[in-house]
Amino acid sequence: MADSWTDGILLKVVNVIVYILFLGSNIYSVAAPGDLYFTGKPTYITPAPWAFLIWTVIHILLLGTIIYQFFPTGKRVIVDGISWRFPLLGVLNAIYVNLWAHHSYIAAFIFALFVSSAVTHIYYVVKKHHLVESVADELFIHLPFSLYHGWTTVLVILTAFEAFGVNAFKEHAGVWTKVLVFLALFFLEATAATYAFSTPEGDLPAAIAISYSLFAVFAEQRSSAFIHWSALAFAILSLVWVLKGAYGLYVRSSGGSGIRLEDPERAPLVGGN
Repeated sequence: MADSWTDGILLKVVNVIVYILFLGSNIYSVAAPGDLYFTGKPTYITPAPWAFLIWTVIHILLLGTIIYQFFPTGKRVIVDGISWRFPLLGVLNAIYVNLWAHHSYIAAFIFALFVSSAVTHIYYVVKKHHLVESVADELFIHLPFSLYHGWTTVLVILTAFEAFGVNAFKEHAGVWTKVLVFLALFFLEATAATYAFSTPEGDLPAAIAISYSLFAVFAEQRSSAFIHWSALAFAILSLVWVLKGAYGLYVRSSGGSGIRLEDPERAPLVGGN
């Protein structure tokens, strides 16, 4: 018997409520008079404010996810596969955003790790167990959670510097600060490379999220020439991995639909098991 839109209706309704009340907190925060993403603690790895537009893209795509769950194919992945991980992600994400908005950076860093872990579980389910069968699968399941996964990797790094790093408006970038920023930038670029080589076709959206963020760091960090140009160098390197992912996506789309997503090596990149 074909799936009915009412199958798993409790979780579907919860997903809708979580999307509106919790994940929507990012949209409400950006629209608020205080301009949340323009008033955080400035560090030597803080990106330009336009980096946070990634949230907007993710939330628009997740709106499609919420609608897609009412269709049989979407229901099998979102309700049966991802299950209650999505509401958990929404709650954790809202707590993280609110802690960050109130400048409770150490607590925000802890919840950034929780958010990363929750996204990783969903990313693992989607990439390991779900075969892309349609454009809707690509747009409303794989694309949003790939972007989310790459973006949360960036957020963990940014929040760590906000929690434990120096204030760029109050303190000069010392040697250790420059070393730590350099290592963080290198880690992000290496993560983009990992995404590019994680599967035969790579993970283009996740690599784009990191590359975009690195260019935003380059645009924002002008007080330290070393950090400024290091960010540019790593951004350009990450762009190479983006191009590799684009090529892999082209090969997949032109070479047929024989690429399946249950290879053992398709494991999560960050977070818990």
